Amino acid sequence: MSAVHDILVEARAAQKTLNGAQERKNAALLAIADALARERESILAANRDDLEDAKERYSSVMLDRLTLTEQRIADMAQGVRDVAALPDPEGRVIRRVERPNGLVIEKTSAPLGVVVIIYESRPNVTSDAAALALKSGNAVVLRGGREALRSNAAIVRAIRLGLAEAGLPAALVGFVQDADHSGAEELMSAVGLVDLLIPRGGAGLIRRCVETARVPCIQTGTGICHVYVDASADPDMALDVIENAKTSRPSVCNAEEVLLVHRDIAASFLPRLRARLADDRAAQGKTPVELRLDPRAAAIIPGTPAGPEDFDTEFLDYILAVAVVDDTDAAIAHIARHSTGHSEAILTRDEDAAARFTAQVDSAAVYVNASTRFTDGGEFGLGCEMGISTQKLHARGPMGLEELNTYKYVVRGSGQIR
Repeated sequence: MSAVHDILVEARAAQKTLNGAQERKNAALLAIADALARERESILAANRDDLEDAKERYSSVMLDRLTLTEQRIADMAQGVRDVAALPDPEGRVIRRVERPNGLVIEKTSAPLGVVVIIYESRPNVTSDAAALALKSGNAVVLRGGREALRSNAAIVRAIRLGLAEAGLPAALVGFVQDADHSGAEELMSAVGLVDLLIPRGGAGLIRRCVETARVPCIQTGTGICHVYVDASADPDMALDVIENAKTSRPSVCNAEEVLLVHRDIAASFLPRLRARLADDRAAQGKTPVELRLDPRAAAIIPGTPAGPEDFDTEFLDYILAVAVVDDTDAAIAHIARHSTGHSEAILTRDEDAAARFTAQVDSAAVYVNASTRFTDGGEFGLGCEMGISTQKLHARGPMGLEELNTYKYVVRGSGQIR
């Protein structure tokens, strides 16, 4: 048998130790948070080695995804503590029915079992995934990208120190260390050993998992996120929201990639947009945003003409596709053609336009007068998240504790027969 097979078998056996162990789970999570803080120097050293190897192959924004700092490790530890403080979903009664024959039927929350996450770049996913899995009663098997191999290994070592302090088996957090695709392929095909596979990364990784996995798989992450500026929008607020959505961290899936502007305000708004995102940022020594303009926008401000793929691209960079649309209905239609179902926003003072937008835009998160950057487990009060589901079955949007549980029916009787 392969090493991956052994990791999965051990994880499945270890998961049984979590059944009904609410206090031990919380103790382990607090011990893990302390271990992350205590081991920060070794984690940072491993991360520096990863960054040294990656610096010639990755853009600055992608290197930012890979980079750990003392503050980011402190945030990881706090995220684990936040998960520990959340209500335990295991055994929660979702619905209770008492039948005329006296049977009491309870629909109760139950762990999935063994959750596998295949992910890229961001080492904080390692601690987030482990915390959510443990709190929800699951074992987790992690397979990160080669670019973060040392960082992830160091984080897993700290997590296992915390597990040991709480008297729980290390196999609850499995780690696949291969640097090629063989381990990922084996995880995707481990029928009977994997209860749920969650890919978290770029479009290529997600597509490969969704198209080839033989185990249950959640489609996550790819975010062609839109912001629509309605004719009634407050222009100052709109500029603040757009700059945040595009530039606060452009390498993440909830960053804005497409801006739609109502034709009635385009002539006045687009020059201010260019000044804010390009000219002002350059003057401040910040990276300016490249504006890729459709013909109507290009007739108003200078920029790069948008190519045929620009409204279907997750740039993950300081690039923004911009189009002028006739009205709210046209914006909704544009989003329907190009969105990946992640996050969309309308900036407006028109309540009817907001209501129409939220009712008709079919994405996991739909915002009114707020940045798409809030689509995040921590910001949604989930502690952290396993990923952002862009599908509709089982889970949608940020996946927290509830989404890592299934349910079963517990039926109590007094001798009833049918």
